Amino acid sequence: MTTTILQFGATGQLAREMLLRSSGGVTIKALSRADVDVTDTDAVARAIGEALDVDLVFNATAYAAVDKAESEPDLAYAVNARGPEAMAKACQARGVPMIHISTDMVFDGEKSGPYVETDATNPLHVYGASKLAGEQAVLEHCDRALVARVSWLFSAFGQNFLQMMLKLADTQPLLKIVDDQRARPTASGDVAGFMLSQAQRLSRLPAGAPEWGLLHLVNAGVATRFQMAQAIFELARPDQPLPTMAPVPTSAFPTPARRALNCELDTVKLKGVFGLTLRPWREALEDTIEDLNAAAVNA
Repeated sequence: MTTTILQFGATGQLAREMLLRSSGGVTIKALSRADVDVTDTDAVARAIGEALDVDLVFNATAYAAVDKAESEPDLAYAVNARGPEAMAKACQARGVPMIHISTDMVFDGEKSGPYVETDATNPLHVYGASKLAGEQAVLEHCDRALVARVSWLFSAFGQNFLQMMLKLADTQPLLKIVDDQRARPTASGDVAGFMLSQAQRLSRLPAGAPEWGLLHLVNAGVATRFQMAQAIFELARPDQPLPTMAPVPTSAFPTPARRALNCELDTVKLKGVFGLTLRPWREALEDTIEDLNAAAVNA
């Protein structure tokens, strides 16, 4: 039996991984910004209400410019909160479940250990606050909603830390990289793989099932940005010397949006309810770099 997903977003790294990895058991109807502007809440509601044979709605859209959001709060909230709220209301009215992607940046980083789903939130900036508002709206208005928090996404597509490091190494004689922020780097492909593998199951679950609600969905293992950069160059350029790198504190790079130092998410629900653990981030990074190299060869 085929499960049909109506996906908002077609060009972001997670949206593209969903499309790339979908198989015969899952059909994805992807809506780009040209198809539906998620800041137009009426258009969002119509898209869900008029879509044929939809089993699940997946929101892969986001306003993700963390620093720019400080000067564009209205746009950040429109994309990250009001759009998802409209999706949730339309899903509830139609009786279909919804999956929404959120972020580790809803936390302030003050906790000494990893964050679990039930920990108190306290975002440090507009982006995090807008994503938190989106989480709350989705869970309030749709009783069959899964809100998956991810962190430090990387893939062979789009703009992310992996791509940025490889580009900077070609142009900068010295790479100064933050070494006091830590999290669980996560492959967009692994997030997409989880969503696709769970799509049929989630489409049939009733309201009140333990799977619904918040879920921390990240690869295994913790790293700082500096440690992740080291791994990127070790795996991407094994026959070359590492670039000259210097670990620096977050304070060395003042930004409009203050960054949390501890963004580590605990996957207690992923293990306990879904019975799953995503593979180590370094293993996922190695496969992603292979995908990136293959894309370059075929370009």
